[in-house]
Amino acid sequence: MKVEIFTLCDAATTDAAGKLNILGSFDRLNATQVPVIHPQCALAIKLRFERVEEGMKSIRIQFVDADGKPVMPTLNTTTQVQFGPTDSTATASLVLVIQQLNLPRFGEYSIDLAVDGHHEGSIPLIVGQAS
Repeated sequence: MKVEIFTLCDAATTDAAGKLNILGSFDRLNATQVPVIHPQCALAIKLRFERVEEGMKSIRIQFVDADGKPVMPTLNTTTQVQFGPTDSTATASLVLVIQQLNLPRFGEYSIDLAVDGHHEGSIPLIVGQAS
């Protein structure tokens, strides 16, 4: 399994053909005061699987602060990885919408991705103090 896309963005969608559309990818927010309440954003994820990995996959997303404390409940979902008769790889695209993201202090946060219980990647989100 390979993580092809894992990004925090303003919005994302998938269509019936599995195409992933991403708007406004970011890794930094600036604010004058904390807590920062970000009204809505999304995680866009595209995973590539080899034929031997076909089947149901569990996806877990954890959003933590620099001390490893969760800043929101863990997001759990599943996806079915299916192959066509001649496909050597297959992808799964996921969009997870996050509303009212509450970031209690300035600093760095981490968004961690696990597939079937194995850590597959992390992306940072930095909350900076605007002047």
